[in-house]
Amino acid sequence: MKKFLYTLLFLAAGFVASTESLAQQKSPYTLFDANGKKVSYTKMIRKLKTQDIVLFGEYHNNAIAHWLQLAVTKDLHAERQMVLGAEMFETDNQEPLNQYLAGKLSAKGLDSNARLWKNYPTDYAPLVNYAKANAIPFIATNIPRRYAALVNKGGFTKLDSLSAVEKKWMAPLPMAYDANLPGYVNMMKMMGVHATENMPKAQASKDATMAHFILQNHTPGALFLHYNGAYHSDNFDGINWYLKQQKPNLKIGTISTVSQANIKSLLAENKGKADFIICVDTDMTNTY
Repeated sequence: MKKFLYTLLFLAAGFVASTESLAQQKSPYTLFDANGKKVSYTKMIRKLKTQDIVLFGEYHNNAIAHWLQLAVTKDLHAERQMVLGAEMFETDNQEPLNQYLAGKLSAKGLDSNARLWKNYPTDYAPLVNYAKANAIPFIATNIPRRYAALVNKGGFTKLDSLSAVEKKWMAPLPMAYDANLPGYVNMMKMMGVHATENMPKAQASKDATMAHFILQNHTPGALFLHYNGAYHSDNFDGINWYLKQQKPNLKIGTISTVSQANIKSLLAENKGKADFIICVDTDMTNTY
């Protein structure tokens, strides 16, 4: 009997030690739902795989967001036919992107023929290369920057004088616009005295164009996974608003990325930003 009690005490001590060890383990991020409730990665994938379109909002320099983008892509692809798309490619660069995906252009050739972001090799090449290896279409969705700059300088009417070819690289004109959307209102507040009424219009030209090319390339029965800066889809507006304007019955899942010093609970200001929120420790290394 005494030996049996000693055995129980030994096992109990081991369990406590094991529990304390697990509690001390560090994680660079926590997943939450829109209400700030912790959720598992598995539950997130289970929900996202039922959607028509998923908008993955990232911080452009966040290593965890980029790592999860590839993981989410692979896990959704295991369940669904896929189409991928990204803000990081402007629509007039679709041809060199297609050539690279088809093996007709080298990585160096893509770099020479497309306007790649400076963090492309570390953060976006893995996504493009996964698409290439698995014959998944990858769509350039963003309005060419020079046209967004025109809107920033003089409003949407600056686009009217462009050629028919140039207009094919953006959402059809005239572009719908609601200045009262939270993202555009917040942009004006953040810019303060430097804000102009055309700044959110330039942002809207990007949102509208990304939504247009997502819909143009969305295949019935397939899941379109789109990578974009979180600000373009946070609070279910931006790209999401433009998608819903054209197809209100679409099932759209959203992910956002936020950064906090304490990732055990989600700050009130970060709740409601998306269906799923990746809360990353502020100490996490950035890619640039």
